Amino acid sequence: MKNIYLFGNWKMNLNVSETRNFADELSQLLKNSLLKDHTNFCIFPSFVLIPEAVKLLCPLGVSVGAQNVSDHESGAYTGEVSPDMLAEAGVRYVITGHSERRHIYGESSELVNKKALNCIAHGLIPVICVGETLEERESGRTFDVILSQLRTGINGFPADAAYLVAYEPVWAIGTGRAAKPEDAEKVCRYIKTFVKVPVLYGGSVKPGNAAELFSQKSIDGGLIGGASMKASDYVAILKNYRECE
Repeated sequence: MKNIYLFGNWKMNLNVSETRNFADELSQLLKNSLLKDHTNFCIFPSFVLIPEAVKLLCPLGVSVGAQNVSDHESGAYTGEVSPDMLAEAGVRYVITGHSERRHIYGESSELVNKKALNCIAHGLIPVICVGETLEERESGRTFDVILSQLRTGINGFPADAAYLVAYEPVWAIGTGRAAKPEDAEKVCRYIKTFVKVPVLYGGSVKPGNAAELFSQKSIDGGLIGGASMKASDYVAILKNYRECE
């Protein structure tokens, strides 16, 4: 049975009561379920929801992650959150380099690297996102963009560093347009020629396409957006794949 990473990025959505409802529904869906076998669950809520999510989800066997982190350890950095703060709150994984951070907030691959190194230094596991825009894809530059982001993103990592890579084509995020399974597989396989870590696919993953995507040899799971905010959809993504495995 293939080990699957089922990572859900809630982005700037849901509130405390909705988080409680999600946890209640998820508890029932996973109760006495074999779906928990060979599956690494993690939910990435907004910062303010992390304490509640840790309290409700960790007892279910679901890790809690953070969507962002500072590249600094402490100091006069208004609005930033340090890796030590996240670790103390119960966070295990941290997303770094998400396309929305890169393209909306102008984060460079060098900054992504600093954040990832800061995570590793404090016992957190970074999930390093890489992905090309539609223009870059149509001009045949997908592999060049991915390799550049990846090499810079993991620069200086200790040999034994724990991390994951998520391939998220920018043109597929939040658009409902997922990469074809064979195309996603090509890029994830390419990434694995450079790193020996789990590689996830993100970009409009949902129950209807999970089986095809997760069945690809080089795809170890998903970094899921909208479909992770409803417990039934989140579990259906995994269930639909397991039934076809």
